[in-house]
Amino acid sequence: MKSRFQLATSAVALTICSFSSAAFAQSTGSVDFEEEVIVVSGSRSQDVAGIQAPDSTKAKAVLTQELIERQNPGQTILDTINVIPGVNFQNNDAYGSSGGTLNIRGFDSSRISLTFDGIPLNDSGNYAIYSNQQLDPELIEQVNVNLGTTDVDSPTASAVGGTVNYRTLTPTEDFGVKLSASAGQFDFRRFFGMVNTGSLTSFGTRAFFSASKATNDNPFNNYGVVDKQQYNGKIYQPIGSDGDFISIAGNYNQNRNNFFGSLPLRNDAGRVVGALSTNRFPANNKEREYLINYPCSAIVTPVAGTAQSATTCGTEFDRRYNPSNTGSIRGASKFTLTEKLTLTVDPSYQYVKANGGGTVTAREARRDIDPTGGAANCTTVVTGAGVNCQAGYLSGAPYFGRDLNGDGDILDQFTMMAPSQTQTHRLGVISSLRYEINDDHSVRLAYTFDRARHRQTGQVGLLDATGEPLDVFPVNKPELAASGVALQKRDRLSYAILQQISGEYRGEFIDNNLVVTAGVRAPFFKRDLTNNCFTSSAGGFVECFGDANLNTLNATLNPTQAGPQNRVFKYNKVLPNVGLNYKFTPEFSMFASFAQGLSVPGTDSLYNAFFFPITTARARPAPETTDSVDVGLRYRSGNIQAQLSGWLTKFQNRLASAYDPELDQNVYRNLGNVDKYGVDGSVSYQPIPELAVYVFGSYMKSEIKNNVAIGENANGTAVFAATAGQREGGSPKYSFGGTLRGELGPVELGITGKRTGPRNIFDTGAATYTGTFIPTGAVPSGALGTTARTEIFGKSAPAYWLVNLDASIDLDFVGLSDSRFQLNVYNLFDQFYVGGFGGGLAQSATYAKATGVATYGGPGFVQIGAPRTVSGTLTFKF
Repeated sequence: MKSRFQLATSAVALTICSFSSAAFAQSTGSVDFEEEVIVVSGSRSQDVAGIQAPDSTKAKAVLTQELIERQNPGQTILDTINVIPGVNFQNNDAYGSSGGTLNIRGFDSSRISLTFDGIPLNDSGNYAIYSNQQLDPELIEQVNVNLGTTDVDSPTASAVGGTVNYRTLTPTEDFGVKLSASAGQFDFRRFFGMVNTGSLTSFGTRAFFSASKATNDNPFNNYGVVDKQQYNGKIYQPIGSDGDFISIAGNYNQNRNNFFGSLPLRNDAGRVVGALSTNRFPANNKEREYLINYPCSAIVTPVAGTAQSATTCGTEFDRRYNPSNTGSIRGASKFTLTEKLTLTVDPSYQYVKANGGGTVTAREARRDIDPTGGAANCTTVVTGAGVNCQAGYLSGAPYFGRDLNGDGDILDQFTMMAPSQTQTHRLGVISSLRYEINDDHSVRLAYTFDRARHRQTGQVGLLDATGEPLDVFPVNKPELAASGVALQKRDRLSYAILQQISGEYRGEFIDNNLVVTAGVRAPFFKRDLTNNCFTSSAGGFVECFGDANLNTLNATLNPTQAGPQNRVFKYNKVLPNVGLNYKFTPEFSMFASFAQGLSVPGTDSLYNAFFFPITTARARPAPETTDSVDVGLRYRSGNIQAQLSGWLTKFQNRLASAYDPELDQNVYRNLGNVDKYGVDGSVSYQPIPELAVYVFGSYMKSEIKNNVAIGENANGTAVFAATAGQREGGSPKYSFGGTLRGELGPVELGITGKRTGPRNIFDTGAATYTGTFIPTGAVPSGALGTTARTEIFGKSAPAYWLVNLDASIDLDFVGLSDSRFQLNVYNLFDQFYVGGFGGGLAQSATYAKATGVATYGGPGFVQIGAPRTVSGTLTFKF
């Protein structure tokens, strides 16, 4: 029992780590390079109750399966890393299948690279991370987080804010079966099974196969559900006696879930949880479940010659589906070519089919596309009722130009499903060649290739009589216009291509007390983008016809719109990283590192730029870059491990939507620079074998360097959002917490608590209001010379505690060897708090040049933190 407890404790404690573990990197080449260093240096890791803390030059933290398996059944790995200093994750539900919000050192998830066995998992278009699509936690060998840096062979286009990397278990040499069944609150049910085949041949061929199924209800309404299934397999073939191997692994994940708990951010008196826009923000934690407009009827009786309006049945936010089918095939291999030369090759293929839900009011009629409005009546069935009356997805709605309900007219309107559909095919390879110069020096050269075909469409589909979609993927059978063209709100084809060359050196000096690393990666990014629709605004609004003749007509009538076109963007940069580690004594050491990062503009921002001529600066937003420095100290002894690190990141060319005075509208552009700095620390202590304590904490400060333009007044003077000197929205000022874990006989008990500090809602540091205000730099000339506003939410989301409990009992005493029962309580004290939100520049507002007065738009949307959730899991091993 004690040995198992020690392993569990080692997972709880986090270290700025480590070349002494078998797989603290992401690709096979990085793992091989680190493993070789262990052999060459001959260094021995020290531990506290199994907690490894070898010296490293990078700020990196690692969690192992022993901690991962103690979380809620099926939990996303991004919730598990929430105990790492500098990492903050707000989970949308306690079981991890409804998404969440990740932040590392103040960077949002689109600026963090997530990899799985070395392959990139960020969306290839907007770099988003989908936490509900991650690997079953039972199959994760370990997860490691690079805080502000990345491995030199990383296939990332966005990692200015660090990386999260996790690796799959290797099949065991012995036959084994693992089965688990879980049940919990909100009608949670989960089943997981895995078979390890053991060695199948005299050559050591072995494999595992697994499957899982999970369902649960949305705790905040009586309609939303989660239905998730996942299948995995891996075949492993060792080669020779030098650790060489070939492996191939596959993953398929299918999610069917509704949107989850997103509410307008306001706390007006009397507002409670509810389905309507007037009562959605949670003013208290007593009213978790509420009725929505369900069941309802979407049936409208057709009447010839009379216009029928669309019903609201099926339009509720909570009923929107967020379906996804994702899969991957991943290869890995290592070949020792000579005593000094080793080759690794990791090929991969990924597939994604997903959409973001939502409905739209569709029209049977055509629409007048002549901006002068001079066309004839567009609501007649007769073809040619006006040359400018055409079918298409126009001004944000589909116009079919045909009778949809058979009543003989085209006067009617209908509610239809209109999600943003994405399908991706992604090919990649990471290869590495390592050369051992001598016992103290090694180098490697790596080549990385990543090519994603990213198809973004927006077909519409029918709802049934109860407001349910006939197919959650309208792309399977889209509704057609009178011309036979599938109507869609966007129509894009993108190729995101990366070719990268990188190199890395590691040397040991002064009796192995000084370790020096130096690496460089040279990524070559190419974005080959085709937009088949017209871009009608700088904000990326589009008009889609899907017909060449109609495209020609619209181009003639609307010459200010940017027509369908193809553009190619290229971004290249050389990114160095260096580090050192020096041991003053066997127990006391320090480390330092410097690294540059790069985040290439996502396809959405580049497509918005299609509105501008390709030769203009607005058409080519610059990439974001970072310069990051880490300096830290470590102390390691027999029962204490402690580390403290300070860091500084200079963030340049931050991309966001902001006002452009020449166009008098918002444009996605570079806003300026941000300085970020902070302190991370952790201490683990094991006074006796049966008890271990781990505490951690971090403080983060960010400072935006410039005010950002949001408009201009009547005399042309710029009007600004007062962002200069403010901290960025969405990231906490501080976080701290700890884990206490103990064991008595067959019973193990652990409790983890974390306090997450206040998070500014906006970059301006302002509260949320209704009414009007005078922006910085405005010159009011009208009757309203002062602000007339009402605060509906403070400037920041309040700090909150999240406490989780896990308890388990080994079932050896009833004759069930290697089996156990585990109890989990998520959010033990049922804290009611603002969960994840994206942050933003400022609250939306409409600015009037003549008066200098701005009118606030609606509040932003946020998630509700997952409530207290109790579950139990019974696990058997054979």
